[in-house]
Amino acid sequence: MKNQDGFSLIEALVALAVLAIATVGLVRAVESHVDSTRGLERRAAAMWVAENRLAELQLADPAAAQKQVELLGQQWQVDVARTRTEDPAIDKVRIQVIPEGERSPLASLDGFVEGTRA
Repeated sequence: MKNQDGFSLIEALVALAVLAIATVGLVRAVESHVDSTRGLERRAAAMWVAENRLAELQLADPAAAQKQVELLGQQWQVDVARTRTEDPAIDKVRIQVIPEGERSPLASLDGFVEGTRA
């Protein structure tokens, strides 16, 4: 028998199988990262909607009465719960932002605005 240089067909197939398995793991890791980035983007957008609503409430802007808001091409439902405090000049508000078609809030923000009592 001669001493042959190079790879045999079996060695090449084993190397290819190892690369295929490693690639599957890499693709899954990338998909997971993309999904978490999308979730972070949605939560950030929902928080922006909540912060905008708090600013509208503080400015007594008529836009604060709207329940539906569009931001970044998505519709959001904004629920505002207003609670009295011990100080009649200040009310506490809890703002919850829910993506259209979903039930649970993606963002919740508590803040204080001018009271409704005189």
